[in-house]
Amino acid sequence: MAINEFLAASDITSAINACKAKDSFSPKTFFKTVGLSKKTPTEIERIFKILDQDQSGYIEQHELQLFLQNFSKGARLLTMAETRAFLLEGDSDGDGKIGWEEFSALVKSS
Repeated sequence: MAINEFLAASDITSAINACKAKDSFSPKTFFKTVGLSKKTPTEIERIFKILDQDQSGYIEQHELQLFLQNFSKGARLLTMAETRAFLLEGDSDGDGKIGWEEFSALVKSS
């Protein structure tokens, strides 16, 4: 299963291009630009499972750093500052990782 099965290639390209500069990534802006915020809960869950590379049920810090590469192979890594900000924004229960419900809430708030 690949992310481009759920999202338009042109939207992915636009979202990646919008955050090419270091420290320019914003999860909510990215989700909106890539079209994820308009998807059904089932589609969002499928994308969450792709992002959860170790299939732990959570997206952890090391997976967040690779976030953009899930959408486009040549995309940059998120900086540590971007990764921490993403984690703080999505981790509503403070356990240091983003679960399915937290991810869904963050996507839908975009």
